[in-house]
This record gives sequence, C-alpha cells and structure tokens, in this order.
Amino acid sequence: MDAQDGDERPLIIHRLPLLQDESTSEFTSDGTVDLRNQPARKQRTGKWKACFFILGAEFAECVAFFAISKNLVTYLTGVLHESNVDAATTVSTWIGTSFFTPLVGAFLADTFWGRYWTILAFLSVYVTGMTVLTASALLPLLMGASYSRSAHRLFAYLGLYLAALGTGGIKPCVCALGADQFDASDPVERRAKGSFFNWYYFSINIGSLLSATVVVWVQDNVGWGVGFAIPTLLMLSGLVLFVAGRKVYRYQRVGGSPLTRASQVVVAAVRNYRLVLPEPDDSSALLHQAPPGTTEGNDSTMQHTSQFRFLDKAAIVAPSSGEKGATASPWRLCTVSQVEELKTVLRMFPVWVSMVLFFAATAQMSSTFIEQGETMDNRVGPFTVPPASLSTFDVISVMVCIPIYDKALVPLARRATGKERGLSQLQRLGVGLALSVAGMVYAALLEARRLSLARAAADGRPPMSIMWQAPAFAVLGAGEVFATIGILEFFYDQSPDGMKSLGTALAQLAVAAGNYFNSAVLAAVAAVTTRNGEAGWIPDDLDKGHLDYFFWFMAVLGVVNLLHFLHCSVRYRGSSNNSTYSS
Repeated sequence: MDAQDGDERPLIIHRLPLLQDESTSEFTSDGTVDLRNQPARKQRTGKWKACFFILGAEFAECVAFFAISKNLVTYLTGVLHESNVDAATTVSTWIGTSFFTPLVGAFLADTFWGRYWTILAFLSVYVTGMTVLTASALLPLLMGASYSRSAHRLFAYLGLYLAALGTGGIKPCVCALGADQFDASDPVERRAKGSFFNWYYFSINIGSLLSATVVVWVQDNVGWGVGFAIPTLLMLSGLVLFVAGRKVYRYQRVGGSPLTRASQVVVAAVRNYRLVLPEPDDSSALLHQAPPGTTEGNDSTMQHTSQFRFLDKAAIVAPSSGEKGATASPWRLCTVSQVEELKTVLRMFPVWVSMVLFFAATAQMSSTFIEQGETMDNRVGPFTVPPASLSTFDVISVMVCIPIYDKALVPLARRATGKERGLSQLQRLGVGLALSVAGMVYAALLEARRLSLARAAADGRPPMSIMWQAPAFAVLGAGEVFATIGILEFFYDQSPDGMKSLGTALAQLAVAAGNYFNSAVLAAVAAVTTRNGEAGWIPDDLDKGHLDYFFWFMAVLGVVNLLHFLHCSVRYRGSSNNSTYSS
C-alpha cells in the first residue's frame, strides 16, 4: 500500500461493531471495562474525574523523582565527595536507568498485570527506595564515630536504584492509564485526550517546581535526611490517593505479550525466508484472521502495507500448511495484524532516534548546568539561591507555555490548518528540537563570557550572577513543551492497541538513551581532553577548563540531529489512525 492509500483509509480497524452513535452510547466503545470487569459506563467512569486520582499519584512521584535528580550532583560532590565528571556521569546514568526501567513496567502491564496493578506494585517499590535513601542520608548521624563512607555510599546507591526501578512501572503506565480514561471513538473525549497529555506534563512540572524550590532549599539548608523524608511521605500519600480512585477508572483488558508477538514475527519471517513474496498489492496469500480457538492478544485488525516486505513472509500461508494455518505454530505463521504491529514500531524508530539528542541536551540541566552555576554568584538580593533551584525557570517556562499552547496556539493553528490538533505531531517535535539547539548555543556563549570575566578577575570572586542561567533553562523548558509532550502523544497515538504501555515506554526509553548518551559523551570528552596532563574541558575547577566547548559540541550535534529529523519528517505520511513512511 502506498502513501496515498494510507491517507484514504485507516490502518487500524476495530472489530467491535457500533450499534449506535458513539457519542450517545451508554458504554465506551474502545473495549474498556470497570473495576468489576464489566463494560465501562461513560457517565460513571473515566474522563477528568478519574484523571484527578491518576495525576495526583503522578504529582507525588514527580516530587520524589525531582527531589533526587535536581540536586543529586550536589549530594554526590558535597556529601559523597565525587569529582565533577564522575558526579555528572552518575546523575546521567541514574536518570537514564530511571527511564530505561519503564520497559520492564510496560511489559508487565501489557502482558500480565494490567496498568493499575503494575502502578500499585511499583509505587510500593518506589516508597521502599525512598525510605532506604532517607535512611542513608541519616547514617552519619546514626553511626557516629563508627561512620563508614563506603557503607554510606552503598546504602545511597541502593536507595537510588530501588527508586529507579520503582519509577519504571509508573512512568509508562500512568500516562497510558490516563489516556485510557478517554474514549477515542467519542469526538468530545478524543479531543480531551489530546489535552490530557499537556496537563499530564503540567502536573509533572508542578512536582518539579516544588522540588526545585522547597525541597532543594531544605536539602541545602536543613539537611539531606529531612530533604528526602518529605518526598517519601508524599509518595505514601500518592499511593493512598491512587488506590482511592480505583472505582472510577476505566481498565483495558490485558492482551498477550507484545514482545512475544513481535518476536514471533521475526522468527517466522526468518524461518520462511525461502517463500516467495506475493505482489505488493496482492495480500490474498497472507493470513489475515487467526484460526478459530486462538488469540493474538489484541482486539483490532490492521491493514496490510507494503513496507518492510521481508516481514510479510511471516504471514504467508504455504501451500503445504493446509487450511489457512489452522495447525501452524505461531512461531511459523503469524497474522497480518501481528506483522503490521512490528512494522508500526519500525516506522517510529527514526523519530525515536531524533529524540535521543534532544534528551541529551536537556540532561545538562541536571548536571553541567548545576556545576556551571556553582562557579557563579548565587546571591540574588538578600537571598542565596542554590544552583539546583535555577531549574525553577525550566518549570516556570513549561507551566507558562502549556496553557498558551493548549488554549491559544492550538485553536489558532486549528483554524489555520483545519487539523484537529492544530500542529501535526511531527511539526511539534521539530520545534522542540530547534529550541534545544538554541538552549545549547546560549549556554556556550554564557560560559565563554563567564570564563573571560573569571580569568580577568583579580579578587577570585564569581564574576557573573547565576541569574544569567535562567534563559537557558527557560528555552529548554519551552522545548520540552513541544518535544517531550509531543513524543509521549506520538508514541501512544501511533502504537497498536495491544502496545500502548510499550509505546509510552519507548518514549521514556528515548530519555534513557539521551542520558546514557550524555554519560558516554562526558566520559569520552574527559578521556580525550585530559591527555598529556591537560586540565580538560570539564575539570573540577571549571575556571581552568572549557565547558563552553562542550556546549558548542552539543549544539553542533543538535543541528545534525535536526537535519536528520527534517529528512525523516519529509518522508512521513499520515492517516486517520496511524502513519507510514512513503515508499
């Protein structure tokens, strides 16, 4: 099927027949059920009343997550006495792990437990991790003369990575569970679902704002034990709130494992490599319907497309297989829908790759930006501003831009373009990528100016106010409104019905990959620039280094990445329910 065909008809067709208009039906039309496993009633379940409980739990999780990530580099350098490079690498690795574990949570949610029970289980793990981290911060006080730094570090890292595991079941499932509360077949609820992703990210940033101001101040001025205890108690409250909303949630039934279905397609295609592919427009030789008595784990069918044609071999019914695969193993013969699910994920991959560099840029806000802020004058009037609190401007930027985007920009763009979303998902992502480049350019110029003044100063006092960092945080925050929210919506929207949690996890995986990439770049830069006894670009004393070179390097990578994204987006073609690349 070519791109023009994709514009005329949807790639996903739900099997459930609609006996009346969806907007007036008593029950949802997307297969969701209530707590008693009965068809969900529209008036009694879901929508914003259910999202209140879901977003409340997400808010609590975000306060805890940002209470760690915003100031972790300060904790590592000031309390555990790690170097600047090691601390920045540790922070990026921990954040990367926190966004890698959602693959585990998404697999369990889509395959075994469902989103509600997965969130509940991982919230418990998260609370345990925060408790261990809080106890580790109190070790110097509790152990007294027998204090051991190695024991302190062991318990601190145990708490950190238990929290990273806990967040893995929350990040992909909260977003997907919230989107499940809106029936996509109802025009009013479908439009509300688009707003949900904006307000979901808004709640994240309220939590981030609280952490960057109140919690960070407590950590720096009262103590780390109290600073970690506050989000721990808030996490317990979030757990109680989430359970309290269980009667009004809409639940998607658990299907088969999406990873198993994808693996079956790959294995079957390889095993059938000798079979001859039919003509691109002829799908009569392919298995469209699973044999009676079997299930794919998905209640929707997908139309055949002609891209990635080698995978079609997994669905070819060989003449020797008899009655349309009635007795064939699913590892030998798959349905067209299974094949198209894997194709959908492959089509999204170039977009996913483009987002890795974006998240590598935003990773600077929790690592090198803070180290840069520690070399600047943090006195603002009568107040002393912790460097980690400058991330408040990132949060404020997000909180200002989301209402403007949702209530002003989208309606204007909708009237101009005639599209329901206003801007297309790819246009939204492109704007975010461009803003990340602008943020890196500003950071490079700022650091070059700071270095020039610092080396000219005779008294050794910080020559620049820390408030000069605010525009860099604000620009990257505006970029997050476009790119971070956009990638969540894109992957949820484009993923097949049985892969919604996995699709959201893939968006989170881009954050993980961006942070891991940042860790690798930091390590490589340190190794290359410290040869022959040189101080390097990022020494412990930044006045002797060239952090500005690092920011310029990230800006150049961002430009290359933006060009790659534009190339991919030009080849992208959309349809009403999914999208494909042109052949």
